[in-house]
Amino acid sequence: MIERSWRKPVRVGPLTVGGDAPISVQSMTKTDTRDIDATVAQIHRLEDAGCDLVRVAVPDEKAARALGEIKRQINIPLIADIHYHGEFALIAIEQGVDKIRLNPGNLRKPEMVSRIAALCRERDIPIRVGANAGSVAEDVLARYPQGHEGLALALVDNALEQIALLEREGMDNIIIALKAFDIDTALYAYRAMADRVAYPFHVGITEAGLPPAGIVRSVAGLTMILSAGLGDTLRVSLTAEPEEEVRVGIETLRSLRLRTGGLTIVACPSCGRVEVDLHALAKEVEEKLRPLDKELAAAGKELRVSVMGCVVNALGEARDADVGLGGGKNKGIIFRHGERVNTVPEGELVDGLIAQVRAELDGAVAGDASK
Repeated sequence: MIERSWRKPVRVGPLTVGGDAPISVQSMTKTDTRDIDATVAQIHRLEDAGCDLVRVAVPDEKAARALGEIKRQINIPLIADIHYHGEFALIAIEQGVDKIRLNPGNLRKPEMVSRIAALCRERDIPIRVGANAGSVAEDVLARYPQGHEGLALALVDNALEQIALLEREGMDNIIIALKAFDIDTALYAYRAMADRVAYPFHVGITEAGLPPAGIVRSVAGLTMILSAGLGDTLRVSLTAEPEEEVRVGIETLRSLRLRTGGLTIVACPSCGRVEVDLHALAKEVEEKLRPLDKELAAAGKELRVSVMGCVVNALGEARDADVGLGGGKNKGIIFRHGERVNTVPEGELVDGLIAQVRAELDGAVAGDASK
């Protein structure tokens, strides 16, 4: 079991980050924030994917003034992403956002940071001090030798400078991010910061890139950081649709047993013994069951579904799976809790599996209702 380092709880709208709260998964929209309809539509898709909170870019005043209407149409906390122009943060706060992200590498005017801090404290809005390896202030970088340790310490210093400005205004609703593309840099930075402050950490590997390489890098980095007990909210930064970021984040937490509830699909890699199109079968199962994942998570229930290409693996997996199928030549078996339910034609395998999943879910919900 991974033991999380205790971090001060911070409220972001109705959500708690830090303390004993579960690690939340967030993403960032990839739409033009000024296009309210497109941005809201993408956020709704993120909500369906299980996203807990969402960040949007605020590149100009029009984008800042769109935030109030966007917030009115969504159901998860909204974060305004601010770089360079602190005045856009002030507008975003007036628009009612749930959190402000400031980059300490490019927003360094003490008087502006103080104004933002004072208004956020007045409105009880938290601030994320989001330091990024690609935008550390040059004078801070110059304090340390080149290399991942030097860059990590520069990240920490850059963040601490802004934190000091916020604390001077009595602001302590703070979340910290110390992101880098290099995994060693990010891990070293979070470990160094953990010894200095008790604020919660937003973790991730920035600019990880295209899948699958970006997924591998993100998961490798997040696994190291989270296994060190660090991390209260996370984002997977991919050059892909934001829904994929959320799915990867959720699966990472489930794999590390840092998140419970929801659907886990186990599928064999296939081999020469398989006599069905296993890839197509597994994809169909995933697509049709995806809507149930959120329902299961909301009910606090876990369900493991197994998709196996032959009876040999299916019977072995039956011991660990709640529901599953095993393909064969022109037919296959459906099993539930280690017991064979029936044998059906190949074309009915997915529907037969889904029927058993639904029965399992309905039984779980009915069981809760009877308590």
